[in-house]
Amino acid sequence: MTDLETRTSGRPGALRRAAPALLGYAAVRALGLLALALWSAARDKSAYTLLTARWDSLWYTRVADLGYGYEVRLPGGDVHSNLAFFPLLPWLERLGAAVTPLSYADAGFVVSLLASLAAAWGIFAVAEHVYGARVGGCAVLLWAVLPVGVVQSMAYSESLFTALAAWSLYAVLTGRWVTAGTLAALAGLTRPVGLAVTAAVWAAAVVAFTRSQSGGGADGGHRPALVPRVGARRLLGMLLAPLGAAGYVLWVGHRTGKGPLGYLDVQAGWRNGFDGGAAFARFVAEKFTSFPAALAGVGLVVGVALLLWLYVVGVRQRQPPALLVYTGIVMALALCASSYFGSKPRLLLPAFPLLLPLARALARARASRAVPVVCGVAVASAVYGAFWLNGSGPP
Repeated sequence: MTDLETRTSGRPGALRRAAPALLGYAAVRALGLLALALWSAARDKSAYTLLTARWDSLWYTRVADLGYGYEVRLPGGDVHSNLAFFPLLPWLERLGAAVTPLSYADAGFVVSLLASLAAAWGIFAVAEHVYGARVGGCAVLLWAVLPVGVVQSMAYSESLFTALAAWSLYAVLTGRWVTAGTLAALAGLTRPVGLAVTAAVWAAAVVAFTRSQSGGGADGGHRPALVPRVGARRLLGMLLAPLGAAGYVLWVGHRTGKGPLGYLDVQAGWRNGFDGGAAFARFVAEKFTSFPAALAGVGLVVGVALLLWLYVVGVRQRQPPALLVYTGIVMALALCASSYFGSKPRLLLPAFPLLLPLARALARARASRAVPVVCGVAVASAVYGAFWLNGSGPP
């Protein structure tokens, strides 16, 4: 029996094992929604509108309602086209509105809530597989209490994407290549960063192939008679993984008449692009030209340094290659894009493997210390989320 089979056999009740973590996650998110409701009521605003009918959520519901082709031309010449928004969430919103009395916005909210639970479960599954159930539970709680965790409850695509990415990565780790490729394809229909999931599947497949060729056996030691079958499934998973993102990007190029690079032109209309982080660096540098803006600049530098440190720790702790590739690409696309800088924290939400070093440390701590810390951070996250959405909010 292989190590992989030892880890996954004889342990019935996957949902039962994840239940404590999911209940903790639901409690944190409920606290966040309660804080948002109270704060919004005090300011004569609708918390539900903030969650379902502002910013990107409006663009998704317009796609669900009217299809693609809607655009806004700004006085400066920029063109904001809804072709920038990938189709899976609007499709689910349309489906929900078709089979229930819900509106598109209501359906988007329901999809987000269900997807956030699926994402939490997927994060638990990945962390449990690599480090054990205690670390899995801590990873879920850390993801829940992130400062921008309220986005997980919005009619945005972050929760849906994270759920698909996490379960695709879990399928990779457990050698379920066709499932991994299928989920990667769906992730590619959800957000442009679906590229990271595809790359993770491909990287893991190459590592598995290399190990099989070096005599270790395909996927960690399958019997020789099963190697051709495993190799075929691995190849099929690799072929499936990029279909979602590639299909949508090519469709946009055909629709705009600008070929395979047409989607980049659509993003350019939103002033989104990849410049290696030059625009972000200038944005941070400008903070140091005045006070108290310099304090924000220090915070940004510390935040980026923390992200890089967590990634390096993950490398040192020998996280599986699929997780490292996925996390690295999510970070690169978030930090090195020239998009609106206020959106970067939420763009990093899917990079949950960054939390695994912290989850391991939290899992080793005594409950008498860990519980108050998590509870305190959960309250702070709830208050910040309420303040954030009632202010500038996520773009």
